[in-house]
Amino acid sequence: MKESVDALFVGISELLPLTEGPERGAVRGSEMAKVEVVRGGAIAVREGRVVATGTTEEITKVYEAPLTRDLKGLVVLPGFVDAHTHPVFGETREGEFHLRCRGADYVEIARKGGGILSSVRSLRAVPEDVLVSKVRERLRGFLALGTTSIEGKSGYGLSTESELKSLRALRAAGEQAGLTVSPTFLGAHEVAPEYREDPEAYVDLLCEEMLEAARPLADSCDAFIEDHVFHLAQGRRIFERARELGYRLRAHVDELSPLGGTELAVELGAASADHLLYLSDAGLEALAASDTTAVLLPGTSFFLRKERYAPGRRLVDAGAKVALATDYNPGSCYTQSLPMIATLACLHFAFSPAECLQAMTRNAADSLGLDAERGTLHAGKAADFAAFQFPSFQGLGYRFGDNPCVLTVKDGVIVHEVAP
Repeated sequence: MKESVDALFVGISELLPLTEGPERGAVRGSEMAKVEVVRGGAIAVREGRVVATGTTEEITKVYEAPLTRDLKGLVVLPGFVDAHTHPVFGETREGEFHLRCRGADYVEIARKGGGILSSVRSLRAVPEDVLVSKVRERLRGFLALGTTSIEGKSGYGLSTESELKSLRALRAAGEQAGLTVSPTFLGAHEVAPEYREDPEAYVDLLCEEMLEAARPLADSCDAFIEDHVFHLAQGRRIFERARELGYRLRAHVDELSPLGGTELAVELGAASADHLLYLSDAGLEALAASDTTAVLLPGTSFFLRKERYAPGRRLVDAGAKVALATDYNPGSCYTQSLPMIATLACLHFAFSPAECLQAMTRNAADSLGLDAERGTLHAGKAADFAAFQFPSFQGLGYRFGDNPCVLTVKDGVIVHEVAP
């Protein structure tokens, strides 16, 4: 007698469950390029979890289900995990994009009251219920692209009230959209407009009030460490207070200049150091010897028309933990597409499709502490996966500019499907 499950997904052209690697944790170095392709694959699902993966012949000999879906001709991957996003904002900033296209610089725009501060004005003005609706629709956009889990940041409120509003909206929107959200408090995204003449007073507010108030709503704390935002000493103070309160640490560092923010992140045991366009040799060596994940955001360099990219190839070859993410936000990278990020990683980091996949699933989940449940399709983990119209797995990175995802399954339930 066959064992009963809730659903069978069969006939998969190529299935990459990533079960040849560890059930938990990241892979590094040459291990990132090792993936097993199951041709004619199948997945058995019960109560939202993976029961087994294998060939269709193997799975259908053992399991039966009231629902069987034939995914013939499709490539199935674990649901993408986007480890760096900013989905909580009021309005988009397309006007700034066109200013940059005509030569204006990101920092120049920010100093004139644009950039992050323009998003602060719009977020503070939007009612919380409207904000929830906006964020919910954005989160559904991730699901349609094969992303089933994200890290989502606040950071466009820059006051206790508005940051808490942002985190509440993020939580409510995630529940309504059915997307796993790892929430991050980013009150240190920019100096609040009321404190432009006294940045230290804003750091006082962060450390003495905002961090503690936000802790029930956020798992992680992030800070933007650059000369025009928060310098190293301020970043250290913010992170040390966050660590006292039990936050995981994430850090925007070495994006615009080589300040040594990466070394600080590693010293403090941060879960991630993100951006890294100006990563120093010392910072690279520190990452390679640490458990801090280098989260690379090539979409931001692309969207800001930067000639410089993070040293992705060197980081992998040095043995650092490496993840890829979109940096989805209204100003410097307005995309939710990890398949597009894979294209940029292939072009600018010389990543293989396998390295892209590991960086957008297993390693990203590890950096967020989600690896016990998500990132691979080991038996017992959440049944989060997506099916793509690729002729083979090599289509990841090769195909760009549209959405190749035709089916997304989240916790065993189909949450996105393109009609045939």
